[in-house]
Amino acid sequence: MKKLWLVMVAALGLAACGSDEQTARLEIRLTDAPGDYEAVYVDIQGVEINSESGEGGWKQLEVNKGIYNLIKFRNGMDTLLATAILPAGKISQIRLKLGNDNTVVIDGVTKDLTTPSGQQSGLKLNVHADLLEGITYKLWLDFDAARSVVETGSGKYNLKPVIRTFSEAQSGAIKGVVTPAESLPAVFAITGVDTVATTYADETGKFVLSGVPEGTYTVSFDPKEGFDPFQKTGVSVSNGAVTDVGVVALQ
Repeated sequence: MKKLWLVMVAALGLAACGSDEQTARLEIRLTDAPGDYEAVYVDIQGVEINSESGEGGWKQLEVNKGIYNLIKFRNGMDTLLATAILPAGKISQIRLKLGNDNTVVIDGVTKDLTTPSGQQSGLKLNVHADLLEGITYKLWLDFDAARSVVETGSGKYNLKPVIRTFSEAQSGAIKGVVTPAESLPAVFAITGVDTVATTYADETGKFVLSGVPEGTYTVSFDPKEGFDPFQKTGVSVSNGAVTDVGVVALQ
């Protein structure tokens, strides 16, 4: 596996070694509570997250902008709006920015949905979730179409979004420390013949295998020349948890 170790170092770059930033991966998905409409089209133009970790403050995410028919995302269906790598720690709020091209279809007729001017800067939603290092999370925006579309009484309709947020860990992680640190091994999480996660130890010997599905793994260490490969078997991973394998001494 020496050739693989060299390929990983070349691809990832030694600049990553020594980085102390702990990160988690977040997926933001849109789903819908049922509403009695033929279609509700919502114009989504931006998503921001307010993080209390790292530099903190609002972070604008790369979002799949577009007009989404909420009715398509009932009964457990959802769609991906954005993904982000964020500092591990607490996130407190999410801000959803809507465009002006919002409509509702009633009895085959498409009617404009007016968004109140106070929401142009973005709709703030409380989240209050703790992101652990190396874990992948999903955060759902559950858009209540029935309560969000408001008839004004003059045949016109307003869009006053009612959205519930909830999150769930979708993976676990494996971390540890390798000694001696100068061995700089490539580290693999393996189940059967499949490698599900890869990383390499930094200059202090620390490593984190991120986004590992729940299960039991062999963690394989492939150090640079002059050190012997090593495998640690029976490493159990649970969703939302970081498994610490402790100190791994290489010969």
